[in-house]
Amino acid sequence: MAEEVLITSPGKASSHLTASLLAVAFLTSFGSSMLYGYNLAVVNSPAQYIKDFYNRTALSRNGSGLNEEALTLMYSLTVSVFASGGLIGSLMVGILVTRFGRKGTVVNSTVLVFIAGSLMGFSRICGSPEMIIFGRFVTGIHSGISLSVVPMYLGEIAPKNLRGFLGLMPSIFICTGVFTAQILGLHELLGKEEHWPLFLSLVVVPTFIQLMLLPWFPESPRYLLIEKHNVHATITALKWYRTKCNIQAEIEEMQEEQRSLSSMDTVSVWALLFDRSVRWQVLSVVVINIGMQLSGIDAIWFYTNDIFKNAGIPTPEIQYTTVGTGAIEIVAGLVGCFTIERLGRRPLIIGGFAVMGICCAGITFSLILQEHIAIMKYVSVGCVVGIIAGFCIGPAGVPFLITAELFKQSHRPAAYTVGGSLNWMSNFTIGFMFPFLQKAAGAYCYLVFSGVCLTVAVYVFLVIPETKNKTFVEISQMFATKEGVLESDQLKLKKMNGNGYGALETNSSLDFDSSSSGP
Repeated sequence: MAEEVLITSPGKASSHLTASLLAVAFLTSFGSSMLYGYNLAVVNSPAQYIKDFYNRTALSRNGSGLNEEALTLMYSLTVSVFASGGLIGSLMVGILVTRFGRKGTVVNSTVLVFIAGSLMGFSRICGSPEMIIFGRFVTGIHSGISLSVVPMYLGEIAPKNLRGFLGLMPSIFICTGVFTAQILGLHELLGKEEHWPLFLSLVVVPTFIQLMLLPWFPESPRYLLIEKHNVHATITALKWYRTKCNIQAEIEEMQEEQRSLSSMDTVSVWALLFDRSVRWQVLSVVVINIGMQLSGIDAIWFYTNDIFKNAGIPTPEIQYTTVGTGAIEIVAGLVGCFTIERLGRRPLIIGGFAVMGICCAGITFSLILQEHIAIMKYVSVGCVVGIIAGFCIGPAGVPFLITAELFKQSHRPAAYTVGGSLNWMSNFTIGFMFPFLQKAAGAYCYLVFSGVCLTVAVYVFLVIPETKNKTFVEISQMFATKEGVLESDQLKLKKMNGNGYGALETNSSLDFDSSSSGP
């Protein structure tokens, strides 16, 4: 694992992205994050085949088929139960990462994917629509867990100058998952009636690869030191992830955070919500996670085909045009990933929400005017592309990264539980409410999304500081000045140091020979 890739930045020292870091980021994102995107899109292509299966099953069981309303209800349940599982999974994150660790949670949760894949894959053979619905629910639980744990794990193993690059990798794989489902769903591949059970159960393949390789990599060094107090394992993990880099400064930074926490245990969600010292961080997590879903991105994805149809694109070619938007998602995600360490978090998330807000307003006006001005049909297509690109550049991944950076070790699991649960609840809300909103407001419904996007952009501009190249302690201190508690926190820290609190001291005589190879 001594091979290194260099990411250079003009005027700054080169930062080392080791093969170990890159491998872990790839494995966790490929085997967990990508499944979230895949499951969002996988039910679109075989929708009619799944409905036909439900109808035939009801006919064989009851002697009569389902009416249109019952069939729509069952299919809607199949789609929405994924978000219900995601909410439950997000509520479990704090308990799981404290008990099993970050990597341990990613590895142990893979059993859910194999259960879900088996249920959905054998549903037609068993003649059971319930197996599809329950399989979607179980895979939703896995996505709810991984959507929070993977960014948390990558944020803790990455050096501060690479946290943004590695932290956005899961969002790229989420876009890749959507794109993969769109490609495989083409009629020429798995978009045929005989293939839909295989199409739904393919989620087991990337997870199996992850399960075979990820256990060989170390746990998060911050978790090992701050929560498990295992100095030897921490040094071993850092040598594995940093290879030739000097790890002493990083050990000392973790020791500083450990001493600032003193004997504090991992806080609960309830304690986090009532902790005045982190109220601005909590409010920021609430705003960006709710804004991420209420931005209207899910509504845009759902109605992309209708907008393209109104723009005059022939119906047989719409599926290929939709695949093109999936490719745009990946390109936009890569742009965000490779520019975040140069531009910072704030420009990407502010710019992304601002572009989405402008394009949502653009869709409203283009839909209103397209009957009178022909070119407006193509403007609406351009606005759809702009919303998707704006989302994938920043809002798709930066909120999860920001959640990791705004909190110290003791508060981080609870923060991810809060952010993740709000994310899934907002996802469910927009999916349930959008048809009613569209029916009531027509084209003007997109102005609601425009207002949400622009409001979040203004909030981030006014409240959230730039966290690029900052340690977790430094970020906490920046927010502490908003609360006026910085001075008292530093006084407490001095008292802790004077009383010998904390498991380690900065002057501990530890061997930090970083030239040694990892396990």
